[in-house]
Parts: sequence; C-alpha cells; structure tokens
Amino acid sequence: MKKKLLLISTLIATQLFSKTIDFEMMDSNPTRTSPNSTNEILSFNNSIKDSIHSIVNISAKKHVNDGVENIPLQMFDDPFFKRFFGNQFGNQFKQNRVQRSLGSGVIISKDGYIVTNNHVIENAEEITVTIGDETTEYNAKLIGRDADSDIAVIKIDPKAPLQPIKIADSNSLLVGDVIFAIGNPFGIGSTITQGIISALNKNKVGINRYENYIQTDASINPGNSGGALVDSRGALIGINTAIITKSGGNNGIGFAIPVAMVKDVVEKLVADGKVTRGYLGVAISDIDIELAKVYKRNEGALVLDISADTPAARGGLKRGDLIYAINGKLVKDKTTLQNTIAAFKPNEKVKIQVERDGKDIELNIILGDRATLLDTTPAQINNNIFLGGLKLSTIDSETQKQFRLTSDVTGILISDVEVKSKAEKAGFQAGDIIVQIEDVEIKNFANVEVALKKYDNKYKRVYVNRYGQTILFIIQ
Repeated sequence: MKKKLLLISTLIATQLFSKTIDFEMMDSNPTRTSPNSTNEILSFNNSIKDSIHSIVNISAKKHVNDGVENIPLQMFDDPFFKRFFGNQFGNQFKQNRVQRSLGSGVIISKDGYIVTNNHVIENAEEITVTIGDETTEYNAKLIGRDADSDIAVIKIDPKAPLQPIKIADSNSLLVGDVIFAIGNPFGIGSTITQGIISALNKNKVGINRYENYIQTDASINPGNSGGALVDSRGALIGINTAIITKSGGNNGIGFAIPVAMVKDVVEKLVADGKVTRGYLGVAISDIDIELAKVYKRNEGALVLDISADTPAARGGLKRGDLIYAINGKLVKDKTTLQNTIAAFKPNEKVKIQVERDGKDIELNIILGDRATLLDTTPAQINNNIFLGGLKLSTIDSETQKQFRLTSDVTGILISDVEVKSKAEKAGFQAGDIIVQIEDVEIKNFANVEVALKKYDNKYKRVYVNRYGQTILFIIQ
C-alpha cells in the first residue's frame, strides 16, 4: 500500500513540476526527389549563357613613382652608371613605375557603354577592355565616375553591336534567391560562381558613403569587382563590389550594389558625366529603445543638429525632429534618409514628414547641391541616464582658453565631471557644452532651470556639443 501511495505521489509531483515543450515538428517522412531523370542534368547554362557574353575584363594602367621620384632619370643614361650596373638597370626602374590593375565590367548597351566599379579604373591613365575570353583589346574612354557609390561608366567603340545584359528589378529580390557572380577573378578569365542572396539592404559596411548592398555567399575574389551578380534567369541584379575577408580570399561574405542604384547613377553619368545629389544639411542618427520613450515611432531618422544656412535650416527643420517620411515614402533609419535625399536632384522640392513634440507636421524644403556644400560631420549618439556629478560653468575667455573653445560657441560648459560618478559612467566629459534640453535652447543657467522644471520627472533629450560634434543623451 505504501509503495502504491509513493508511486502515485511521484506521478503527481512529476506532473505538477515538470516542464514540457511542444515542438513544431516537420513531417518525419519527407518525399525525396531526384534533380534529374536518367537522361537529364540539372543546369542553369541556358539561363545564364547569354549573360556571360555581356561581361568584360578591364585592365587599368597608371604610372606610380615607387620611390624613384628623387632619382634623376638622366642618371640611368650616364656611361659610368651603365658600366657598373648594365644597360638594363635603368629600365627596371622605369618598368616598376607602371602599375596595372584588373577588374570586370558589364555591357549595358549595344553601342559600347560599360558599367564597372570606380575603384577599378580610378586614376587610370589607360583603360583597355576584352570581351569574355576573346583576345581583341579595345581602348576605353571614361564617361564618368562616382566615388560615393563606387560606380563608373566607360565606353568602347566595338566593330559590331555588343550584347547588353538584361536588367532585373532589384527591389523584388528575396533572401534565399539563387544567384550567380560572373567576372574575372585573379585575371584568369571569365568565371561563374553560384550562391544565394544572404541578406538585403546592408548599409553599415563602411565601404562607401551610399550603401544599400546585396549580400551573397557566392565566391567573389579580387578581379570580380565591377562584374555582374545575376539571378537564375541571367538578369542583372547587382554589380559586385567588395568582400569581407581576413585572408584576402573569399570567406562567403560578398557585397553587390543593387541594380536600382546602379541604373540611377549610370543615367546621371551618361547624361552629365557626374552625379549631383540633393543636400539637406543635417546631422542625423537612428532611433533606438531609449529614444523611443519620447517618440510615438520606433523608426525614422533623428535630427541631432542643423548646419547654418542650409536647406534644412531655411525649411524649418529643428533639432529633435524625427523624420519618418519623404514625399510619403517611409524613412526607416538614417541610411534610408541619406540615400533618399541623395536620389533627388539639387533644387527639387520635397515634402518631409516629421514628428515634433508628439505632433506630426509636414515641411516643404528645396534641396541644395551637396557637391557645393560642406558635409555635416556625422553625429554620434549616446543614450544614458544623467544622475548628477557635473560641474556647470558659463563660457568666458578663461574657459575658452582652457578647453580650446571657439569664440562663437554658445551654451553651458561642463567644466568638470566627478570621478566614478553616474554622470561619468553615463558618458559626459569635461569640455562638453550643453546646447539644448528638449525644445529649450541653452544659453545660460536660467535656460537649464526652465528646461528641467518644464520636463520634470520625464525623459529628456539633452544635446551636447563636443568639439563641434553633436551628441545626444537621454536623461530623466
């Protein structure tokens, strides 16, 4: 009887205290299919064979000094010099001063326009092109290049019409799509590698100013730059541009510029020989969990600072505005804003939707020309809690000299931060200048007091000028 009671108690205890997980199980008996019958081979040859004929090999030549610029070249012709070192010694120096680089390109028109990477042909004095594995060389003319997107257009004069590649819609791509990279790796000739789309909209790689990459695991190596990334139909979806590697070889992380961006830049280069971009004039940052406490939205581009006499200043943008749409198109983050503004031409009028102090407003702003204006230094952002430990001072000639401040700087100076205080841990530093708290511009102690009372017991945005760079803290 005791054994029976013990068994029942054990079962009850097990049911009460045990934890179970309901796994989502797939069918344990999947159907396996063969990729081919006894007389079929799974192949993408028919899909991509035409695209192969649209890929070219590019050789760019330029002269470099290689450390001999201080040696008079006439010295190599001196008879005494030749007696000791031989007639060919000087030629070795001269040959070393010619540098060649190899890359790939994609034919985009029958009459010889070719798109490639800017870094393939940058500073080249002579550009030659061969098509596929053909031996005929064509001298190429530089039509235009854009370093910010790493795209360039060159042109050859072919003897017969060329076969341009077909263009896909890169906005319809999906992660997992099968793709092929076509190019000239290591200068060995036309080569194709297969992979999938690993990720889309990669924009924090740090390679170019304007980034919106397709990431792929297809093998991309030196020489593939400027080549084609195509889908399983053979249609162009991107231009291969870079890899992340520690060894110099392929590690399965490659990036391609999406063809939508390529088309936009190419059209501008062919029409004008250069790319002009719209300019707003703001320092911006992404919004995160801390910032979301003071905004209705958790996506957008946060305005941290506005440069004087810029379209943003003239159009009414204010520090603290959260830009969430342009012409009705949603802005996800600062990169989206940057790329969207850059897609417009200078002097175009855009409607910018912002969230300001909990209200949605719309501003009409005429963009400037980025090429004629200085860039705003990208702002950094720190989201921490301000809990005391700061010594605040007014800005005078003595503090200007002590902290090397410019004569036109305004605000309240943080002259000291208590060691090991929460303020120090939060990130405040001596020399920081508080320029704004929420919507209250800070010029004196009275402004600080007003702001703290106005937003008492609320999360507050504190803008700090640190050596010309705007930093944002969230305090309570």
